[in-house]
Amino acid sequence: MKFNIYWLYAIIGLALLGVWFMRDDAVSKDVSWTEFETYVEKGGVKSIVAYSDKHVAEGILTDSMTNVLFGKNDRPLSEKTVFKGKIVTNIPSNDKLDEKVAEWQKEGVFNGDVKYEKSSDFSGLLWTFGPILLLIAFWFIMANRMSGGGGGGVFSVAKSKAKLYEKDGEIKVTFNDVAGLSEAKTEIAEIVEFLKNPQKYTELGGKIPKGALLVGPPGTGKTLLAKAVAGEANVPFFSMSGSDFVEMFVGVGASRVRDLFRQAKEKSPCIVFIDEIDAVGRARGNRLNTGSNDERENTLNQLLTEMDGFGTNSGVIILAATNRADILDKALLRAGRFDRQIYVELPDLNDRKAIFNVHLRNIKKDESVDVDMLARQTPGFSGADIANVCNEAALIAARHQKDVVQRQDFMDAVDRIIGGLEKKTKITTAEERHSIAVHESGHAVVSWHLQYGNPLVKVTIVPRGKALGAAHYLPEERQIVPTQAMLDELCSLLGGRAAEELFLGRISTGAANDIERATKLAYAMVVYYGMSEKLPNISYYDSSGQEYGFTKPYSDERAKLIDEEVSRIIAEQYARAKTMLTQYAAGHAQLTEVLLSREVIFTEDVEHIFGKRQWVSRTEEILEEAKAKETLSTENEITGEPKEETA
Repeated sequence: MKFNIYWLYAIIGLALLGVWFMRDDAVSKDVSWTEFETYVEKGGVKSIVAYSDKHVAEGILTDSMTNVLFGKNDRPLSEKTVFKGKIVTNIPSNDKLDEKVAEWQKEGVFNGDVKYEKSSDFSGLLWTFGPILLLIAFWFIMANRMSGGGGGGVFSVAKSKAKLYEKDGEIKVTFNDVAGLSEAKTEIAEIVEFLKNPQKYTELGGKIPKGALLVGPPGTGKTLLAKAVAGEANVPFFSMSGSDFVEMFVGVGASRVRDLFRQAKEKSPCIVFIDEIDAVGRARGNRLNTGSNDERENTLNQLLTEMDGFGTNSGVIILAATNRADILDKALLRAGRFDRQIYVELPDLNDRKAIFNVHLRNIKKDESVDVDMLARQTPGFSGADIANVCNEAALIAARHQKDVVQRQDFMDAVDRIIGGLEKKTKITTAEERHSIAVHESGHAVVSWHLQYGNPLVKVTIVPRGKALGAAHYLPEERQIVPTQAMLDELCSLLGGRAAEELFLGRISTGAANDIERATKLAYAMVVYYGMSEKLPNISYYDSSGQEYGFTKPYSDERAKLIDEEVSRIIAEQYARAKTMLTQYAAGHAQLTEVLLSREVIFTEDVEHIFGKRQWVSRTEEILEEAKAKETLSTENEITGEPKEETA
């Protein structure tokens, strides 16, 4: 059975209680033999204890005599001391005491017991020195506990908190468990080769990289990728967070860095993974307390020194992860420390499909689940978000007592994550429902007839989260966005407000989020991207964030011109949305009626009213190409023909 420190606390507590109960509550007074005789003859002694080896006798006093000797006479008897009193005297001999007791009994002044005992000083010594010994023992126990079990000094807070995973140990993650991230895996796979076959590179005069920095948004798989490297290379793996270096004690962070690198050199070849390195790697000199002794700067300085102090081919590689590479110190990012920066970006369409396939391995699903559709419906989702979608779909299916997870469960899971929990109990009037339906139908109609409009997935007037209704689209994943695409997005955003004005004769607060997004997009077009007729090819965006301290690098006249251009762009797209809605007013009315009756409409319903969209998105083209390649691959496997290879 594993020893628990609380057992020792219980033993110490019981020992203190024992000492308390073993204490002598009696109050005593040393008297002469003559005074002792006087107290006995007055009837104030009820028993006698004689210690033959010390020629000492103790007379146990009656309560009344105890109050007379040790109490306060100005208090009533009930409030006087309750301690037992005794008098102590030296006796000539035991025989003399026996004679005197016989005389007292004959005279009738003493009828108590007389006991002969051997004296013992153990209880007195225990009461005197016991608490001191217990305090010393408790101090040693706490000192040993705070030092982490011994071996590191009394308060060994300077030890590294890195968790060590030995090879062939707990880490079983490989590159097969990391879906997507093909470019990042290709780049980081070379690190695995460095660790497996270092001679292959050193014989040619190459140097093994000292560090690699994984940079990307949260949830994209940076930590998982680092574990996969350790699992593939089958080497020891040290893992800790950047915040583990920082403590309230000055100098602890630097000491932990030294201890971490000492352990890493002993386990070489190995991998040291520092998650969220921005906790200690922030740029120096940009803080308000530049004149003080900053613990983070000391830790960073020690980290820089240790990474430069390695032998060239020591076999220790540092992996670090952060989503704030822009705030890291430049000395940390230079070649020779972190030689490589590996960007782990949000997954694209094909990567999302691969990630779904990984997370769907352990989920019982039926044939209605379309992985292609799920990948299309989750643009901008990270790997962690996709894992959450799969888990949420399984929970929804279990909540509805289903045996398998179906397509609708995944649709509900995506809605749950994007829009929030469905609020069926929220009360809306008939007028409000009609206004919401008109608004959402306006978005759908305008987007359907725009060249760069995002393909519609569904429109709902069921309240979710803070929204009373929502239109879900499949945003086009573009690397370069043309001006017309941004104008089409503006027009689509303003379609709801335009529909309210045209078909209801009034506007409402329901378009607040739409016009906020439209205004920000219009300002971005003018101020950042230079997409303005009067202010072409000018950008006031500072991507570095460090060069200048001012926030408005233009005059008041230029600010007025920017405002005019933003107002013009929004007004033009609003008029364009109203023109399109006027042209398709009959279809908008049909769509509104369907939405009011069913609360949810899908792409098929819009196609039934307006026909198929004139423009096919690039996302749909990519999926068609992927399906064609899968079909060709399957046919080759069946016929035995060689597969088509791509350069």
